[in-house]
Amino acid sequence: MMQGQPRHVLDGFKVLDFTQFVAGPTVSKLMAEMGAEVIKVEFAPDGDRCRGVPFVKNGRSGYFVQQNRGKMSLCLDVRAEPAKAILRELVTRVDVLVENFAPGVIGRLGFSYDKVRELNPSIIMCSVSTFGQSGPLANDPGYDYIGQAYAGVTWLSGEEGGPHYPPMLAVGDVSTGVHALAAIACALLHRTRTGQGQYLDISLLDAYFHYHDLNVEMVSASGGTMRPQRTGQHYAALCPAGIFKGRDGYLFVFAWLDHHWIKFCEIIGKPELGTDPRFADNASRLRNRPQVIEIIESWLNQLPNNQTAVEILRQARIPSAPILSVEQAMNHPHLRERETVQKVHDRLLGDFEIPGFPLRFSAFPKRLELEAPLLGEHNTKILRDYLGYDSERISRLEREGVLHSEPR
Repeated sequence: MMQGQPRHVLDGFKVLDFTQFVAGPTVSKLMAEMGAEVIKVEFAPDGDRCRGVPFVKNGRSGYFVQQNRGKMSLCLDVRAEPAKAILRELVTRVDVLVENFAPGVIGRLGFSYDKVRELNPSIIMCSVSTFGQSGPLANDPGYDYIGQAYAGVTWLSGEEGGPHYPPMLAVGDVSTGVHALAAIACALLHRTRTGQGQYLDISLLDAYFHYHDLNVEMVSASGGTMRPQRTGQHYAALCPAGIFKGRDGYLFVFAWLDHHWIKFCEIIGKPELGTDPRFADNASRLRNRPQVIEIIESWLNQLPNNQTAVEILRQARIPSAPILSVEQAMNHPHLRERETVQKVHDRLLGDFEIPGFPLRFSAFPKRLELEAPLLGEHNTKILRDYLGYDSERISRLEREGVLHSEPR
């Protein structure tokens, strides 16, 4: 399939991408970062609604660029039969189809898995949705926080008796996209062994519920005698493990392992607390959590600043971290050195920074130079290179309004 040295691990694989917003585009974004050819299908006349998401400069969305670098844009009027014919032809030329419409929408467009499989029996089709393709909630509209709430995740946030505080970033959307990528990669591996394609139903709610580390088994195995409790800034089952207030802000400290607690008591000059029956093991410290918090915060407030505490704890190899702002994280030397913060160039936005590609491959150490598409920018290239359409046929489709592109 691949000639010569591949650009990256997915070089040569082709993806038909019917996605927008976050979860779906995360799948195809990661695949593009790994060298896959991604055809982003955009509906005329406006295309992906994320093209208007802030920050916008010169009519260009930084968010759209972040989510769609390395993809080719095919913009067409999907209501027109010639457009559907183009998409049917493309289905036969690709390895993977990804979509994140509400359940049933892709079928009404004529591209249910049954129809797609008839056209290309070896295709991997992946549907990403909030609730999945089946079940009582399947047809409800939803976003990240909706799935989070149904998964019992939001309930765990905040102080007991107080309001809940969901994280202000797309944890569920992005991680659902990563789950989908894992499923696609495994399905492609299965196909190399059997020649068989398959359908993947990836749900944000399923992904979120999968994050419960202790809670579900604890409730079930105990017959309900143990129940998760909201403990605000501190991890429910471990102590000390949470957010502590210092002289100039907050930081995480995780000293719940007994040897970490003993070491912590030594560095604060109170070694006797390491073997004190009230604090001798995790269960004892949980029963006496208020006193543990007081011990730690008293020590923190005796120090000149939180950074001093972080350096002392790092030296002692006790897990801890300052709670950085987004700007502070962007400028942290560790994130800079590893290109966790990545500078990219866009023809309209210029240079700016985005979250870097998080997967590292020893055989492909360099990141690909990628560019986000203008609306309909690759109409001609896709129809010519993938389907063999000549210039006259493409021009006719443009005149008839089947194809659409923004002026360049």
